[in-house]
Amino acid sequence: MADDMASDEITPPEPKGRVLSIAGSDPSGGAGIQADIKAVSAFGGYAATAITALTVQNTQGVTDVHHVPEAIIAAQIEAVLSDIGADAIKTGMLATKSVIDTVVDTLGDRLAEIPLIVDPVMVTTSGDTLMDKDAIDTVRERLVPLAYLLTPNAPEAAKLTGLEVEDVDGQRAAGEALLKAGARAVLVKGGHIEGSQIIDVLVTRNGVRLFTRPRLKSQNTHGTGCTLASAIAALMAQGLPVEQSVEQACDYLHEAIARAPGFGAGHGPVNHIWPLAEANLAKLSS
Repeated sequence: MADDMASDEITPPEPKGRVLSIAGSDPSGGAGIQADIKAVSAFGGYAATAITALTVQNTQGVTDVHHVPEAIIAAQIEAVLSDIGADAIKTGMLATKSVIDTVVDTLGDRLAEIPLIVDPVMVTTSGDTLMDKDAIDTVRERLVPLAYLLTPNAPEAAKLTGLEVEDVDGQRAAGEALLKAGARAVLVKGGHIEGSQIIDVLVTRNGVRLFTRPRLKSQNTHGTGCTLASAIAALMAQGLPVEQSVEQACDYLHEAIARAPGFGAGHGPVNHIWPLAEANLAKLSS
């Protein structure tokens, strides 16, 4: 199937692994920009950032948000793309309509050559809302049609489509609806759906593929959406096709949860850099 998808892939010339993440900052390091940098680095990529908001949060929740002025968000994006450039762009927390409009307008025609991975961050793992209601419509109208890959969890997919997403059939239906809305590929994640297994559903123009893994009994799931989307972006930035990038990133996240350090009193962070730690240990023992 991967070979069949190859003709539909954006292949940036001479991929170098550069990822621009446009997202909010998490001072506790488990989600947002901090998670993005770690995940991209874990795959040997180069992470650049444009910060959209400064949050006050930890493993127990979000207590305050300071929104970065739109002009500064646009200037950060321009500063990175006009100099370092990017082989993939990933968006995370875009809390308001005006921020989404700013990001879309600033990226402009660049998205004809650079794949955009959209993580439509709406609610945190601890249940805090990170997106205005009117922003959801703007995601649907402006971001979804530009997404090379859209990565909603089940509740986010339901909000974007108006469909019930409570099982694999619902995931598939939501993915197909978002594909019709303009996205080139959609990964509807199944972590919020009950069951002994987690099933992520990838819907593309070439068909549907399920990624199934046993559910880990862990509270250490802070920032998993950010981490997964950034890992996918890192792999795509190095020239891998969507399906292979999703598969490898899902494997990476599963292991990152299993190896979580256990920090914090709430939903703790995953172990973003376990591949680097494992590689270093192998060198030391050789």
